[in-house]
Order: sequence, then structure tokens, then C-alpha cells
Amino acid sequence: MTEEQYTPEQLDAIAADESDLPDNSELEAVAVQIEKIAQRQRQITAQIQISQSVVKVWKVLTDYEALADFIPNLAESRLLKHPDGGIRLEQVGQERFLRFNFSARVVLDLEENFPKEITFRMVEGDFKDFSGSWDLEPFCCGQQMGTNLRYTLRVWPKPTMPVAIIERRLAKDLKLNLLAIRQRAEALST
Repeated sequence: MTEEQYTPEQLDAIAADESDLPDNSELEAVAVQIEKIAQRQRQITAQIQISQSVVKVWKVLTDYEALADFIPNLAESRLLKHPDGGIRLEQVGQERFLRFNFSARVVLDLEENFPKEITFRMVEGDFKDFSGSWDLEPFCCGQQMGTNLRYTLRVWPKPTMPVAIIERRLAKDLKLNLLAIRQRAEALST
């Protein structure tokens, strides 16, 4: 079924399934912005403050094979051999909404610029484009250092994927993902 075959009500119902969301006060900790780049291309940016050092947040983000242990809807995350000796990561996201099972696979090449940025770009997968970055910026949080964590994703779904559904679900999922990263960073420090 293409995006044009869904009614606006169906699109809203698919995207608005909030049964797996935490309470609003937690969700408000994550700011999400969606920008339309082209007809079927979006840039989604999500940002959160974490009361842990950049080093601790970096450790969570770069424990690539453990990401599926705590990131919601990430079924697999595993390092692959990179032909040029870099970092190559395969990830599979799975989600069920309404009566549909949705699965998407990407193989990403990553570049780390410690402690400020991790960039990624898809080299293989279920999208036309899937690229972006994790940006970490320190800030003072009382006597402790904290981290402003920003995730920027440029996504271009293939024609068979309804862009409105993908956009809405990714925006929702990014909130959950950033909350999970904050929770993981805080749990590692205790």
C-alpha cells in the first residue's frame, strides 16, 4: 500500500499509537524538529540534556553491539568487517503498529571524532538515504558536567514506504531512543 492509499486518519492512527510512550514530563525532555528537505526527504533532529559527562555518553553511544539491549525497537546492532578498516555497523529496527510488522535494515559506515561527533551514512539498506550524526556538547550542571546530545537524521524512504508514516514514527522513536540513552548513561554512573 502506498502513502497515497492511506487516509489522513489512518496515517494519524498508525503514527499516534502511544501505548509504549513514557509520561509527558519525560517526553518533554526531548526536543524534536522535522524539516522537509524535498518531497520524500526529511531531516529529523532530536536533542536532550544528560546529566553525565561527554565521556560517559560517548561510551554508551560507541558500545555499538550493546545498543539493541536498551534502544527500543532496535532488534539488532552488530559490527561488520569494514573493507577499509573503518567502523561498519549493521542495524535492524523492528516495530509493530496496528496489525503491521515493520522492519528496516541499514548498514552504516561511521566516523568518530572524539569527543564531539559521530557521523554515519548508509552504504546498504532499506532506504534511499539514511545518514546523519550524533553531536555531543558539554555543559555545566551544578558541580557536575553534563552533555547536550543532538541526533540529526536525514532520511529518504524508498517509494514503497509511506514517508508520512516513517516521519512520524521516527520522530516518536527518537524521543524514546534519546530517553533510553540518557537512562543508560545514568545507570552506568551508579
